[in-house]
This record gives sequence, C-alpha cells and structure tokens, in this order.
Amino acid sequence: MLSSTLTRLTNPASLASAAARRHVLRAPLAARNLATMSSATSLTKDPSRSSIGGASSYLSNVADFKIIESTLREGEQFANAFFSTEKKIEIAKALDEFGVEYLELTSPAASTQSYNDCRAIVDLNLNAKILTHVRCHMDDAKLAVQTGVDGLDVVIGTSSFLREFSHGKDMQYIIDTATEVIQYIKGEGLEVRFSSEDSFRSDIVDLLNLYRAVDKLGVNRVGIADTVGCASPDQVSELVRTLRGVVSCDIECHFHNDTGCAIANAYAALQNGATHVDTSVLGIGERNGIPSLGGFIARMYAADKEYVKSKYNLSKLRDIENIVADAVGVSVPFNNPITGYCAFTHKAGIHAKAILNNPSTYEILRPEDFGMTRYVAIGHRLTGWNAVKNRVEQLGLPLTDADCKKITNKIKNLADIRPLSLDDVDKLLRRYDEAKTDDSHHAILEAIDTPDQITQWQ
Repeated sequence: MLSSTLTRLTNPASLASAAARRHVLRAPLAARNLATMSSATSLTKDPSRSSIGGASSYLSNVADFKIIESTLREGEQFANAFFSTEKKIEIAKALDEFGVEYLELTSPAASTQSYNDCRAIVDLNLNAKILTHVRCHMDDAKLAVQTGVDGLDVVIGTSSFLREFSHGKDMQYIIDTATEVIQYIKGEGLEVRFSSEDSFRSDIVDLLNLYRAVDKLGVNRVGIADTVGCASPDQVSELVRTLRGVVSCDIECHFHNDTGCAIANAYAALQNGATHVDTSVLGIGERNGIPSLGGFIARMYAADKEYVKSKYNLSKLRDIENIVADAVGVSVPFNNPITGYCAFTHKAGIHAKAILNNPSTYEILRPEDFGMTRYVAIGHRLTGWNAVKNRVEQLGLPLTDADCKKITNKIKNLADIRPLSLDDVDKLLRRYDEAKTDDSHHAILEAIDTPDQITQWQ
C-alpha cells in the first residue's frame, strides 16, 4: 500500500517545486548540480571506484550530508550499555574530535542523571551541536530547554500500532500537540526536528499531512524513522523522494538494522534528498541497532572519498570504536568495516599478487586514510609465491624467485596440516637463507614434515 500510494503522490512537478523552494532556503541548486556533475565526472576518471550508476539526480545529498551521532542516546538503549558521566564525556569528546556535526543525547526526562549528563556535555563547549531526543510533550520540551542544548529532536509514534498500543492518540491530536511543542521550542530560539516514529508502517496520507503542517511552522528538519527495520532501499527512496516534494526543510533519517538494510537505507535516503543521517558507534542501539558510524563512513567514502576525507578525522575512528566496545563489553567485530581485523587482510594467492601490484585491485577503501594497514596472509594453503616474495623483500633476504617458489610449495604442503603463523614463515625463510651459505637449503625443506618442527626452532 505504501509503495503504490507513493507512486501516485510522486510527480515531477511537485519535485521541481520542492527543488525551487530549497533553492531559496538552502544551498543554490545550480551549485549543487555542478557539484553532482563534478562528482559524476570524477567517477569516470578514478578507476578504483565504481563506474556503474555514478551519476546522481539533482536531489542527491551524497556530497552534502550531516551526521547526527546517537551513541549517547540510541546507544544507551543497547542491551549491555551503561555509560557513567565520565564515560559519556570521553565518548562525546572523541566523537567531536572525529568531526561529527551533531551529538544526540538521552532525554533529560529519562532520569535525574540523564538531565545532569546533558548539562555536563553542554558545558564542554564542543564544536558539535548538542541535541536531545524528547517525546512530543510540553513537559519534556521545557525540561530539555533548561539543559542548554542547541536543539531538540521531537518524536511521536504515527503508525496504527503505536497510536493504538502506545500513546493512544489520533492524528489531529498529534498535529495539535506538535504545533504547541514546536512553537515553544522555536520561541526559545533552539533548533527543532520533528519526527514520526514507525514511519514506514504509517499511513502515507497521514504522514504527509503531518510533515506539511510542521514544515509550515518552520522546523529545521523533519525526520523519518524505520523503527522496526522493515524498510528496503527502494521503499526508502520512494518515501524520501515524495517527502522532498512536500517539505522545504531538511530531512533526517533514522534506520534500524533488524533486516540488515540500515546503511543501505541511509545511502538511498541521501541519494533521494535526505540531508541528515543518525548513526551510533558500532551500530549499538535498541535490538540490532542503527547504522554504525564506521560502516556509514565506509559507504560514503566509497561514494565521494575526497568529501569524506575533508569533513572527518578518519584516523580517530578506531579509537572511538575501542572506547565504546570496552564500555559496553563487546569486541569490535572481525568483519567490521574499516577497523575489523579482516578489513584489510588478503589471503588468496591471486588476490595477494594483484594487491601487491596495485592495492586498488581488491580494495575500495585505502587503509592509510583511516590510519590502518593492510596485511597479506601467507602461511596457508591458498598462498602464492608473490606474497612469499613480498615477505622476503620485507625481511631483506637475498632469495631468488626460484627460492620463493620452492618455499611456497613447502608452506602450502605444511598448511594442509595446519596454518603457519607469520613467525613460523619468517623462521623458515631465515633458516633457508642461512642454509644457502653451505648449500644445505634443499635439505632444510626436505627435513620438515610438520609445522610444529618450525615452531620449535629457536
């Protein structure tokens, strides 16, 4: 139903009208088009990036987005999370040093300590704007204003599920209450975002009427939330594109990862006119969480490397993730984008040869840009002699290509028993090199039957 309704409501005339309004209210559209054309052109010139589907529509904000970092709000809803005030301050400072534009904090109405923590982080005078997430209720709004935050993220459930089983209010009540709360916040001179909750299971006509009403009140952003993680990138594209034709303010997106689409959905939203994306470090949050900061950064780097490098201190990402992982008692996943220990590890022989010749053959991300290093694994049955030769060169050993090929065959045979550690490989290479002085190197290889023999060498 959502998809068919969106198709009927989406038309070129409404989208063009919205673009014209944004021409006045936001960055000049001509400049944005030039930037998009430049980005599309750069794709064709950089062989390391995708050459398929490079050109973006005039709605795209892939090279003009902001991050609302919600580790200190959404992240507090993670099952293992408990952040002391000191830990919140440490995380806030680290995220600010990384360069996120906004930090979103737990509602001060949640608890006395949450209120005090809001004030403590406000008092840090960070570069990032400080937001707090509150219910669409005057008491919450007034309490939040007292903390000194830069803005309020106001939310209320709009799906039939939440209207019936959560707050029990109808759409007219929601519009009336939103009007009162938004006018109060704006009267206090603060930034305000108004978001529906469970947007993708809400009636599309109700949603658009609500967004149109709050846009007329002058909110800075409207928000859409895939609260249960049910949306697909196609559905996100349709809803954001439709909403872009209805409102002239910015559009924020909040995607849950229950079905594994959170980062893809965030990217689709930006392609179709969204301006702000919510993230959390390691993706922690309610249930399966939301787009991870690192994963989102990886996706955006692949789309526009220079833009992302110019905005964020990428080398700080690993430190931030380690801080949060330690605080919530988890490990950084092995396959975590950018910082997972496998992220820049290459194993297959054909991969290793290409990587050693040109890293772009099998890497879309440059580890150096993130303060990381690549690693070519060589002590396994899939290894190739080019990888072994590279290690020989790193160790400064005067072995020939023929030597490297013989040693590679021995490593492959031994690795059928068990993989060799890098220390094992280095011992073998050095022992073989030493044995060449008396021409006993062939005997060295023949005498080794198991990896354990190498491990026991001194």
